[in-house]
Amino acid sequence: MGYVAVLASSNENKLRELRHALEGWTIELLGADDYPPETGETYYENARAKAVFARTRIRDRWTLGEDSGIEIDGLGGGPGVLSARWAAGREGERAIEELAEASGEARRAWYVCELVAIADDGREYRGTGTLEGRIADAMSGNEGFGFDPVFIPDGEERTVAELGNEWKREHSHRARAARALRASIMPS
Repeated sequence: MGYVAVLASSNENKLRELRHALEGWTIELLGADDYPPETGETYYENARAKAVFARTRIRDRWTLGEDSGIEIDGLGGGPGVLSARWAAGREGERAIEELAEASGEARRAWYVCELVAIADDGREYRGTGTLEGRIADAMSGNEGFGFDPVFIPDGEERTVAELGNEWKREHSHRARAARALRASIMPS
C-alpha cells in the first residue's frame, strides 16, 4: 500500500533513495527554511523532531523524519549524530585524515539510519537500519554522497561510491531502515 508523505529535509539525495526504498509511496520534500536544530542525543530523537516539525506544517499527509550518520571505532563511535556537521562537505577526506595512523578494528564503521513516520491520524512508526563495514585508506568512486567514497561494506572490496547508486538503493542503511519502517506499518 502506498502513502502520500512529506520528508522533513532539503536533501535531494535522501529523497531519491527513500522514493525508491518506499516503493508505492509518493514522497515530496517539505522545503522549509526554518528546520529545528538537530539537538537530539540519538538518531531517533532527531528523526522524530523532524517528523513532528513537518506535522506542524502538514496535516493531511504522512510526515517523515530521517536522521543518519556514521560511527567509527577509531573515533570512539563518532561522529555519530554529529556526522552531518562533523566535516560539512569533507566527510570522506576528514575520515581519512582522522584515521591516517589507524588500522584493523579502528577502521571498523557502521552507517545508521533512523526513520520516523507520523500518519495523517497521528500514529507514529519507526524503522532503523544499519550497514556495517570499514573505512578505506583512500577515497574511491563517484556515486553516492557523504562518506560513500570511503565506506567499504562488509563482504565487499569496493566503496559504496564504487558499488554505485543501484547497489545502494537495495543495501544501504537507509534502504534497510525503510524496510523496517514498512514492516512496522504493515506487520506480517
